[in-house]
Amino acid sequence: MPVKKYNPITPGTRFRIGNAYTEITTDTPEKSLLAPIKKSGGRNHTGKRTVRQRGGGHKRRYRIIDFKRDKDGVPAVVQSIEYDPNRTAYIALLEYQDGEKRYIIAPNGLKVGQTIMSGEGAAPNVGNALFLREVPLGTNIFAIEMQPGRGAALARSAGTYATLMGREGKYGVVKLPSGETRRILLTCKVTIGSTSNPDHGLQVLGKAGRKRWLGKRPRVRGVAMNPVDHPMGGGEGRASGGHPRSRTGIMAKGQKTRNNKKHSTKLIISKRKTKSGQ
Repeated sequence: MPVKKYNPITPGTRFRIGNAYTEITTDTPEKSLLAPIKKSGGRNHTGKRTVRQRGGGHKRRYRIIDFKRDKDGVPAVVQSIEYDPNRTAYIALLEYQDGEKRYIIAPNGLKVGQTIMSGEGAAPNVGNALFLREVPLGTNIFAIEMQPGRGAALARSAGTYATLMGREGKYGVVKLPSGETRRILLTCKVTIGSTSNPDHGLQVLGKAGRKRWLGKRPRVRGVAMNPVDHPMGGGEGRASGGHPRSRTGIMAKGQKTRNNKKHSTKLIISKRKTKSGQ
């Protein structure tokens, strides 16, 4: 997927690098697979703002995505590749032989007119959903279930994929996009390939207004606040603010936040990579 550089005809387009959307085949979503979205603006059930820097944004409709891929043994033809405002990857509209239509997260390289399948016995081709026990070793996979039948939870964002490294008893050893290596049950379903829109991270919004269209409000640095507002606030001149921490005092760098008693800890073989290389 290529990106495009805009001519600087306005200050907002001077630095903007946008998506060319060359893979998108239609701008009209399937009406039967749309649902309304109610935005909270970061507020809880009592109306109190509990999450900062959220609010506004363009009105959206939710696309109902088939994360379970449980229509086994029925071939489906790709009708279109579409943009989804609720996620970074593209989505693909499938029409099954019996006439049912479903959206899935589109793998990179999927074309309109291709036939894909899911379930036991499906070939390990791009877009097919297989049980982990049937996936060849070394294959790139995405949309990975963590619990059988619950639906895809891992490697769903744009340009991501995991790799099946091996098998240990009833588990498959999978290296995730974060660098973490963990065991996943062989009865979980995965999709072959990598997610679409791999150049998503190359985009540059170009102006603050585009951030507002996405539903993000301005963020003020802690060191620019007063001591009453943030632990890193105050001081004369441009003070460093001390140890990086959140507004509630939680350390931002180095402090472990994972619960050691979490059930899935025993399934992790090696932890994810960190910026400090730990």
